[in-house]
Amino acid sequence: MGEYTVAAVAACLAVVGLELGVWRTGLLRSGRYWGTLAISLLFMVPVDGWLTRADATVVHYAPDAITGLRVPWDIPVEDYAFGYALITLTLLLWVRAGRGAADA
Repeated sequence: MGEYTVAAVAACLAVVGLELGVWRTGLLRSGRYWGTLAISLLFMVPVDGWLTRADATVVHYAPDAITGLRVPWDIPVEDYAFGYALITLTLLLWVRAGRGAADA
């Protein structure tokens, strides 16, 4: 497994572990959280798809650093994992700072 894959999986596990084991904000049970992820995905797919498209790649990945699984439009699955971890960590920090409610 490549280093980008390992880092992406580790980031997801760390963020989920932080929420479930330490902070326990309830964010992962919130409908608004899952709605936010869905909206983020709607924007991420076209942008990331454009950046990683096969005919004119802007962002290049070392083949041995990723799994090679790309869906859709040549987007590496690791990008979804990192996106999930970054969005979730940001929202967790927002809730922890008292600026958002996780219970809706």
